[in-house]
Amino acid sequence: MPIGSLGRSKSGRHRPADEPQEPGTSPDEELTSYLAALAPDADNETTASGFGNAQVYQLRLQLMANEQLKELAAERQTSPQALATEWVMQRLEWEARQRGH
Repeated sequence: MPIGSLGRSKSGRHRPADEPQEPGTSPDEELTSYLAALAPDADNETTASGFGNAQVYQLRLQLMANEQLKELAAERQTSPQALATEWVMQRLEWEARQRGH
């Protein structure tokens, strides 16, 4: 099997696990072990390790607002994502205080 195919069929899609191997080939145990080590735990429902119970939101900004966010983040030596997250958390705290929570 050529190196470029690595488990993919000619259509470019991965071969189903139950599809028989080509005659005369054996599974690459080292590759299988490596891929298993990279795979996330089955019971881990987070988007990535380190996020815990966090939820990921996608935020679309107008071009001018995006540029402004980038500039402010650079001035504060942080990322636009971190700055936006900080602002949302501050606003949620403010909203909770307004409601008496």
